Amino acid sequence: MHLLIAAAGSGRRMGAPGNKLLLQVAGRPVLAWTLDAALACAAIRWIGIVGQAVDAEEVAAIIEAARPDRPVQWILGGNSRQESVSRGLEALPAEASGVLIHDGARCLVEPELLARCAAAVEQGLAVIAASPVTDTIKQVDGSGAIFATPERSGLWAAQTPQGFAVTALRQAHARAAAEGWSVTDDAALFERLGWPVQVLEAPAANIKLTTPFDLTVAAAVLAARAGTGHGQPSRP
Repeated sequence: MHLLIAAAGSGRRMGAPGNKLLLQVAGRPVLAWTLDAALACAAIRWIGIVGQAVDAEEVAAIIEAARPDRPVQWILGGNSRQESVSRGLEALPAEASGVLIHDGARCLVEPELLARCAAAVEQGLAVIAASPVTDTIKQVDGSGAIFATPERSGLWAAQTPQGFAVTALRQAHARAAAEGWSVTDDAALFERLGWPVQVLEAPAANIKLTTPFDLTVAAAVLAARAGTGHGQPSRP
């Protein structure tokens, strides 16, 4: 299985001046933890890290420090996540038939979740990691007034990794470019095309680091994992 890590994280909501994936958590860059998890998954045979030119040197240092035992390639991204993934697809090796897309900001991803997603793609499915919504959700209008309360039993919070057949995902991105579609994740492209996507339930820790509080949570999770011998994923 081939993996693309979206690594052009903005630091705006973090209050950081640059890429949030280069911030430190538990003494290491966020992206280093994400890469460790990918390298600890035996199903992943090739990794592409898609980001912006300004971060290329620091990302290269993270890759070197990881001492990868399989190819890890830097890929110059675009002006949006959608364009960056499209460029990542163009950079995949010719033999790639399945691909996982993962947000670098989800640095607590477990190798087992990556393996489950990879196995589902190999079985011919398009999949996303997700969690059932546990909060009551309110829909509000522009003034902040509530106008609906959706039934939460059918609601899931979309996460990554998301996995697809390479040919199908390339077709979806090509259609999006031709039609001018703008989406926030790759599964939404399949939805627009009427193509099925399955959810795979993710562990509670598979959070996306967006705010400074999330860094605190991630540090606590990593410390707990270290205390049980699972702080840093081991290589296969």
